Amino acid sequence: MGKKKVLLMGKSGAGKTSMRSIIFANYIARDTRRLCATIDVEHSHVRFLGNLVLNLWDCGGQESFMENYFTSQRDNIFKNVEVLIYVFDVESREHDKDLHYYQSCLEAILQHSPKALIFCLIHKMDLVPEDQRDTKFTQLQDKLAHLSRPLEVSCFRTSIWDESLYKAWSEMVYHLVPNMSQFESNLEKFAEIVDADEILLFEKATFLVIAHSLRRDHPDPHRFEKISNIIKQFKMSCSKVQSHLRSLEVRNTSFAAFIELFTANTYVMLVTSDTSMSSAAAVVNIKNARVHFQKLEKAPESAMSQIRQN
Repeated sequence: MGKKKVLLMGKSGAGKTSMRSIIFANYIARDTRRLCATIDVEHSHVRFLGNLVLNLWDCGGQESFMENYFTSQRDNIFKNVEVLIYVFDVESREHDKDLHYYQSCLEAILQHSPKALIFCLIHKMDLVPEDQRDTKFTQLQDKLAHLSRPLEVSCFRTSIWDESLYKAWSEMVYHLVPNMSQFESNLEKFAEIVDADEILLFEKATFLVIAHSLRRDHPDPHRFEKISNIIKQFKMSCSKVQSHLRSLEVRNTSFAAFIELFTANTYVMLVTSDTSMSSAAAVVNIKNARVHFQKLEKAPESAMSQIRQN
């Protein structure tokens, strides 16, 4: 699978580095206030499933840098891009300039990486009065869809102060994993075998939900990002006392949930309404499935064939 080049762009102060630090560097929202502005381009590499590595380019948004991206650095910045993530500050006072830079990005992408996926994050939505958020987001989404033609764009509303950031980044990463359908089909088979209500697969470092199987309807459509946020905060609390999250079990009268370290790059969460399921049974089931998913992560095609035979 190799490296996937991801451009993170937007005007200075839009919140690009803050969100990157929360997702990939275990920052909490209030600590992002001490971050400095990005100078030129900051590179980071994040390993996901198997051989997939996100080559993330966080591009400083100061005017002088933005102009250079479209002139002297155009080939270097926009060549071989898999994903462009453009961040808009919803409360920006330079909205027209934001749109101008966004269109310049699209022109460069069309020239150098026409197959790149385009995502726009309408950021800092917490600053908009709650009763106006839907209207404001819809207006910006429609405008960006029009400006992006002939390219297609997916828009998300985000804030560092709630779970929306995890939802957006989970969706974006989902589109980068080429064998995702194989992971999902195997999760469905696993859920069927153990009679689970739902099984979630989390990326180990970021705790983004990258795949899931649902066998019984759930009333909360935002549960994935809430779980990501909660477990990541718990994981960070463990690290403060020099401990590592290996497993976690939560029970009440309605369900039992088991979180276990799964493969080299993932955690798994098994949720069942059968509260009589013992901890030992859940651990054994996860252990048996781990062998197959480890093979799938390393060599998707051969593992898939073996799982079918079993």
